[in-house]
Amino acid sequence: MAGISPLGNDWASVHHRLLECRNAVQRIADWAQYDGLNSHLGAPAAAFELPAHYSRKTTRSMGRVALMATIATEWALADAGLLGDPILKSGRTGIAYGSATGSPDALEDFTRMVWNKSRDGVSATTYLKMMSHTAAVNIGVFFGITGRIIPTSSACTSGSQGIGFAYESIKAGKQTVMVAGGAEELDVREVAIFDTLYATSVKNEAPETTPRAFDRDRDGLVLGEGAGTLILENRDHALARGAKIHAEVVGFGTNSDGTHVTFPNAEMMRASMELALDDAKLTPGAIGYVNAHGTATDQGDAAESRATAAVIGARTPVSTLKNYMGHTLGACGALEAWMSIEMMRNGWVAPNVNLENVAPDCAALDYVVGAGRRVECEYVMSNNFAFGGINTSLILRRN
Repeated sequence: MAGISPLGNDWASVHHRLLECRNAVQRIADWAQYDGLNSHLGAPAAAFELPAHYSRKTTRSMGRVALMATIATEWALADAGLLGDPILKSGRTGIAYGSATGSPDALEDFTRMVWNKSRDGVSATTYLKMMSHTAAVNIGVFFGITGRIIPTSSACTSGSQGIGFAYESIKAGKQTVMVAGGAEELDVREVAIFDTLYATSVKNEAPETTPRAFDRDRDGLVLGEGAGTLILENRDHALARGAKIHAEVVGFGTNSDGTHVTFPNAEMMRASMELALDDAKLTPGAIGYVNAHGTATDQGDAAESRATAAVIGARTPVSTLKNYMGHTLGACGALEAWMSIEMMRNGWVAPNVNLENVAPDCAALDYVVGAGRRVECEYVMSNNFAFGGINTSLILRRN
């Protein structure tokens, strides 16, 4: 596992930030120039260095989103002991990876072409940076991976669907190893999308107080950026080579609301969790911690909390990591799975920072507050829900 996130690019850094109960949200001064843009808040990824072998030639088809995805994947492959392993080019390794969009700057180049009636600025690699499957394809080319590619461009469930579809590919015997995850870059144009829906936080003068999922005074989401990669592998194959195993994916549920593009459906959220539990052959009581989606939007938090209460009840600890690092869109499912696994392995879960007064429209759950909580458990559930009514639930087992 590995990630690039607003909280840091390794677990030690992330853990330290969580222990401090301090978020990574900041005001982006440059965004004040956009007339009508209400939110000037974002959570940029922590700085990372570009290794020397990331040359102009090897990165010419990468925008920032693909670059972060590729670097996170290199770190994860190294963590798995598979960097440079022949299995990557054998056809037995595949990729399930996504982002909500490609790099917005590349799309701007095509828009400028139409506006200026000139192709200046559009190159042979512009589309490769813009396309929705840019992260998956660039990972494949950079590491020479020759198995199946499943691009998961499903907004906020891109990363979790990547993990789920990778799990299913291995479970079905189609691949031995899968690179799974998601990535997203922070861009003002994506902020504007949510701004037009009145779904963004406008606490511009107090970035440390927002987002505040499940709170009475929540006023919307804050966008972040990053990339998360998990290397999934057939368990027998991993054990045979003496691999370091962090956790096991034991359940995955995904479905579609089939009702509305942007209005969440609590019943179908509930159904996705039940699908994951059924896949894992577990009862709700086996889940020791729920990592919530928790976007801090009015409708989203209310629907998610009701769905979680209906399935899990009010005795299982629940917290969201978006209050710390914003909504990283295509990356959130992977980053949150990585961090949930690490918290499970450490026997400690982060609190809901900024949650001071549970909103009356949110269901009664065991919301973790304060300084975090010691939680020793065998299973955690990580949930994500996306525009378009796409719902996912992952169940991860402590190794």
